[in-house]
Amino acid sequence: MCGNTRRRSIGLATLLAALAAIVADGGPLAAATVADRLREFGPAARLRLEPYFDRAAVAYPPSRLTLVGLKGEGLLDLYAANRGGAMRFVRSYPIQAASGVLGPKLRLGDQQVPEGLYRIELLNPNSRFHVSLRVNYPNAFDRRMALAEGRRALGGDIMIHGNRVSIGCLAMGDEAAEDLFVLAADTGLQRIDVILAPVDLRYRPRPSTSDLPGWTSALYAEIRAALAALPAPDRR
Repeated sequence: MCGNTRRRSIGLATLLAALAAIVADGGPLAAATVADRLREFGPAARLRLEPYFDRAAVAYPPSRLTLVGLKGEGLLDLYAANRGGAMRFVRSYPIQAASGVLGPKLRLGDQQVPEGLYRIELLNPNSRFHVSLRVNYPNAFDRRMALAEGRRALGGDIMIHGNRVSIGCLAMGDEAAEDLFVLAADTGLQRIDVILAPVDLRYRPRPSTSDLPGWTSALYAEIRAALAALPAPDRR
């Protein structure tokens, strides 16, 4: 969690889950809406994004979006689909802060950034860290592995957010968080994939898994395959 150790009950309705996420992320319940934030900083964020989308030859907003968080490199790479559906590299954002070490998140309080294939499940316009995008950790894979190993209290409330401090989340700085918030809202959450990787497994060997659960090797193979489907990044 991002600076918070409260647990959410599993099985709440979607609305209650969204409200719980806003509380856990530190925002007031009756403040700005997503639409308010888009009016507030949407034009400036789109103006910042425009030259990157133009260089990648991708129309804005894109039909699909992939966010790739590389823990070892300290980067969040942005890919978007062109009119033909091919994914193109758009730009990189430096991650300003992320706690933990290489390896998947296993439990509440381990301060780990998760690793795996995820989605963005909601936007929080009232985060204590400016604005945030909530990642759907734990996903089905995380839950299956935890069930097989008898682990409970997996943690949650994993965000991509503003500011420069975090525990278990990706802190991007406020301006980058605004860009990502606006881009996610304009694209549509159902069209966004998230890959959280220990390192860029296309070009670097996977980290040692000797001290990690046996299933980590299979997870890294799945992450590598997802990364291999994306073009090489041009981070100039």
